[in-house]
Amino acid sequence: MKTPNPVDLLFADMDKLSPGDDSLSLYVLRSLPQHRFEVVVDAGCGSGRQTMLLASELGAPIQAVDSYQPFLNRLKRRAKAKGLSHLVQVHCRDMKDIPTVFPTIDLLWAEGAAYNIGFANALTTWAKAIKPNGFAVVSELCWLREKIPDAVTEFFRLGYPDMQSVPQNIAVAEEAGYKIFNTYTLPKEAWVEDYYDVLEPRAKSLVNHSDVAVRDFALETLKEIETFRISQDSYGYVFFILQRSN
Repeated sequence: MKTPNPVDLLFADMDKLSPGDDSLSLYVLRSLPQHRFEVVVDAGCGSGRQTMLLASELGAPIQAVDSYQPFLNRLKRRAKAKGLSHLVQVHCRDMKDIPTVFPTIDLLWAEGAAYNIGFANALTTWAKAIKPNGFAVVSELCWLREKIPDAVTEFFRLGYPDMQSVPQNIAVAEEAGYKIFNTYTLPKEAWVEDYYDVLEPRAKSLVNHSDVAVRDFALETLKEIETFRISQDSYGYVFFILQRSN
C-alpha cells in the first residue's frame, strides 16, 4: 500500500502554495525600471501562480525551477490550458543549482521560497549568476514589529528560527552585493484568500487520518494558521526588490 504524501493531500490543485497576491506581484514587476528581460528564472516556482503571471506580463520565456516534480507537472498542465506552454520551461532542480544551469540571469524571481536554502545563502548563491544591474525579486518572511506575542515567538523558534527583521535582511542583501531598489509588504488578505481559507478546512479534515505523518502535517498547518491569527501583525512576507551591483 502506497504511503500518502501529506503535501499532495493538503495542497492538491491549489494555485497558491504560500501567501501571495497577483495584484501585488504585478505591481512589483511593473515597478522595475526595465521591462525586457532575456533570461527570467522563477526560483522555487511551486505550481506556478506567479510563473503564469510573469509569462503573461513579460511575454518572454520563464525558466521555472522547483525540486518537487508533481508541482511542475501541475504547472505544465496550467500553462497548456492558458496557452502559455511556449513561454514556460520547467526544471526539476534544487534552487542552489540555479547558477550552474543559468549563469547569466536578467531577472530572478522567488516568492516565498528562498528560505528553503536560507535567505542569505540564496542571495549569495544567486548573485553569481545575475547580470550587473540585473534584478532579484525575493519575498521573505520577516519580523515587522519589535513586540511579538510569546506564542508567535515560540512557534517560529521551532518553525523558522533564522527569521530576521526587514532592516536585517536589507543588510544581508547589501552584503551579498545588491542595491535595494524597494520593499513591499504583503497585505494580510494575501495570507487568507485562496490560501489559509482553503488550507484550514482541508487540514481539519485530515487531523484524524490513518497516517501519522498526514495527521502531524495537518495539525502543524492548523497551528500555523492560529499563530497568524494571534500575531498582531508582528510578521509578514516582504518583497525585496534588489538590483545587482556592478
